[in-house]
Amino acid sequence: MALRICLVVYDDEAYIASFPQGIAYVAAALRRAGHEVAIWAQDVQHYADEDLTAYLDANAFDVVGIGVIAGYFQYRRLLRLSKAVNRSRKRPFFVLGGYGPTPEPEFFMRKTEADAIVLGEGEAVVCELFDALEHNRPFSEVKGIAYRDGETIHVNERAPLIADIRSIPWPAYDLFEMNYYRLHRPSGVAATEFAIPVLSGRGCTFKCTFCYRMDTGHRPRPFDDLLDEIEFLQKTYRIGRFDFSDDLLMVSKQHTVEFCQEVLRRGSKFHWNCNGRLNYATPDVLKIMKEAGCVFINYGIESVDDVVLRNMKKGLRYDMIIAGIENTQASGIHPGLNIIFGNIGDNRETLKKSVDFLVKYDDQAQFRTIRPVTPYPGSPLYYDAIAKGLLSGPEEFYEVKHLNSDLVAVNFTELSDDEFHEALLEANEALIQNYYDKMTTKVIDATRELYLKHDVNFRGYRHT
Repeated sequence: MALRICLVVYDDEAYIASFPQGIAYVAAALRRAGHEVAIWAQDVQHYADEDLTAYLDANAFDVVGIGVIAGYFQYRRLLRLSKAVNRSRKRPFFVLGGYGPTPEPEFFMRKTEADAIVLGEGEAVVCELFDALEHNRPFSEVKGIAYRDGETIHVNERAPLIADIRSIPWPAYDLFEMNYYRLHRPSGVAATEFAIPVLSGRGCTFKCTFCYRMDTGHRPRPFDDLLDEIEFLQKTYRIGRFDFSDDLLMVSKQHTVEFCQEVLRRGSKFHWNCNGRLNYATPDVLKIMKEAGCVFINYGIESVDDVVLRNMKKGLRYDMIIAGIENTQASGIHPGLNIIFGNIGDNRETLKKSVDFLVKYDDQAQFRTIRPVTPYPGSPLYYDAIAKGLLSGPEEFYEVKHLNSDLVAVNFTELSDDEFHEALLEANEALIQNYYDKMTTKVIDATRELYLKHDVNFRGYRHT
């Protein structure tokens, strides 16, 4: 007998939320396994947390599931939604998943009173877990989960990653309000374009110390399967802009070029952005990316100091960064410039270099500030912080230190926390001033064009 499952999409308090890919993939896998799936979309309706309790009371579900990543906001939201689940008179079997609970399952189970956690990649594991639940098989046989047995929490051996990405069904788009999610606005999207995130693959070949994604290696999707999904989304939901939201599409020059060649061979017409690597951002690669519809590449630069880059195992040098950014801008593609501060080796001088870099290459495609590095559970930096006595574990991380992503959680520098925040204040004041000075200049220039040259294409003073 199939299980009735409620999957919860939490509210990130955005006016337009991004399509919840993780939940949608899990929903598709569960439905293919024969289960009945319903979505409680708090993000779309901005329901109050207590509305989840009422929903579970009014409907008979066998399972309720929530997935989160490792942010402070997501953690707090999860705690509130867990209380809503646990207050339900018909409380279902309660399952967690995602990058947040995976590294520290015992902690999350104690905090949420969940019955089980799916560790890491979830599509195959969650089906195995629910098969065991449905047929009363022991959970000890299910790889890739943590589970509760009375007061005891067991953490099983991790399940292998899904080798054949094609075997994973496409997200269950029909269960979601796509007319809402397609209003997502990634950087540089045209005013008349609908946009949706898609996955071109899973994992990453690099080993940055601050990264909390625990799945090793890169598993690309076959290009025909990926482009079939894109064409389905174009025809079904009129999507014109695709946000490749996986860790890294530009995993190598060869992979990037071959993808673009396949887009051009099929005659597919769409705009897209992706996460990229600056050591692969050469003129020939960028040229074919532009021809294939790429308009924005999000680069995880993190620092422009070679010592700090080596310390974080970024696999980049300053000269690679500069060449890659200048090549990207010359190609007509906008680069996303991501910088963090507070890594091992950082100081006021390295921060100033980052500010100077961001000011020099600011093309107004994004509003950029600098945030502190955060040692999320699961990252090498997290375990380094524990080894150095800077952090005792998940309780201190989530309950004491990681209270806001714009404030320092663990200080790896020689600055005091107050000095750290003063330095970030000065840096971000300069970046904010630069951005709005340029924006002001643009608006004044447009006004001059309007009145002095009678620009009939002027469309009013609009917030962008």
